[in-house]
Amino acid sequence: MHILTKIVKTALWVFCLIMSCLVLPTAALSADWASVIMYHRFGEEQHPATNITVEQFKEHIQELKTGGYTVLPLNEIVDLLEKGEELPDRTVALTIDDAYRSVFDVAWPLLKEANLPFTVFVATEGVDQAYPDYMTWDHIRTLRDNGVHIGHHGHSHAHYPLLSIANVEKDIDTASARFETELGFVPAIFAYPYGEYGDDIKSVVRKTGFMAAFGQQSGVAYSGHDRFELPRFAMSENYGGIGRFRLAANALPLRVKDVTPSDNILTRNPPNFGFTITEDYGNLKTLSCFASSQTGGAVPIEKIGASRIEVRLSTAFKKGRGRINCTLPGPDRRWRWFGSLFYIPAAVGR
Repeated sequence: MHILTKIVKTALWVFCLIMSCLVLPTAALSADWASVIMYHRFGEEQHPATNITVEQFKEHIQELKTGGYTVLPLNEIVDLLEKGEELPDRTVALTIDDAYRSVFDVAWPLLKEANLPFTVFVATEGVDQAYPDYMTWDHIRTLRDNGVHIGHHGHSHAHYPLLSIANVEKDIDTASARFETELGFVPAIFAYPYGEYGDDIKSVVRKTGFMAAFGQQSGVAYSGHDRFELPRFAMSENYGGIGRFRLAANALPLRVKDVTPSDNILTRNPPNFGFTITEDYGNLKTLSCFASSQTGGAVPIEKIGASRIEVRLSTAFKKGRGRINCTLPGPDRRWRWFGSLFYIPAAVGR
């Protein structure tokens, strides 16, 4: 999982301090969006980049139980968003990637006690190879039999932008065959390994017949969003404090279209980044964008016409993953959020 730079982290905490990270619950409203939260490991402090501490996770669960949220199964949310049907305001889904053993030993008992649904996106190679920190197929069957939703995360957990399209197809097909053999079905929802995808990879996932696919870019999933590039808020030790969790769980969609570049695998670095806002949010002067490549985090933005936003980065991203997050203050001390995650091949320059 990509770790945001210290600068972006600081910017997020400035948001928290300014707004006191306090979101006042209001009566449930009809909505067409949901915040999807992503975890990996639980109580595995030797892996801080992908771990959430047990104490942090218990705080998250307590917040969900007492803060006026509606936690729904991910597949139900995806189905309602696709149909354009209403969801309760502050709808949240919980997802866990990779199928580590601590999901079974630590997270599941806590979530079961709290009666909160969740989805595990399983990368099948780690299970097949009996890696010591992974669940077994018996563990996964137990979760399935107890109502836990199982998602598809490919086989090898490879960086898909580094594979040929034929090998991406092969990796997905290999996992699908293993799911069919071990569980009796192929999961309908996909999560891109490391959150990395481009147009060609997305086309493979769409063609394979999945219902939807999720990345690891921050943002809110909403009706009308491309269902094969749905966002999630990643939680880890450094970015899993209760303040950030509240920001994510209470986030509102920043609805956009005509995002450039259209392909998340960059051929130009830094990219000419821009988007058109599709709703009238009033004063856009408070819109802010932050890039993981920039000194200081914040980047200058230019408003063109009534709704077009252009961002020109002065510093190239390092190879691998790069992020841009754009936020706009919303009502009730909540934040509208739109994020992009890019994959930057080593050879790509200006």
